[in-house]
Amino acid sequence: MKHRIGRVETQLQREIDDILLKLVNDPRVSGVTITGVKLTGDLQQATVYFSILSDDQKAIDDAKAGLDKASGMIRREVGQRIRLFKVPTLEFKQDESVQYGAHIDELLAKARKNGDL
Repeated sequence: MKHRIGRVETQLQREIDDILLKLVNDPRVSGVTITGVKLTGDLQQATVYFSILSDDQKAIDDAKAGLDKASGMIRREVGQRIRLFKVPTLEFKQDESVQYGAHIDELLAKARKNGDL
């Protein structure tokens, strides 16, 4: 069963990314990238992780608001593209790993500059 969940997560990620790119016209979600999807064991709820290039908190909040507003349309479109008994509800969360990685790179660069490495 875990293998199926992984396949469905991958397919959901691909489809949601495609839907955002082609069908959602909201300017708030223009720079959003879907980085991952985590499904519950019963395939009823999906947590969709997104990242945005901006570090500005207002831009991140705007992107989340745009995604939340478009979630019904995204869910409907996913239901038409993927054969599932029930299309999972979508919850969008910011993926902070990208910003964390950039912070680590910044710290390493600073350490190299100071001669600590």
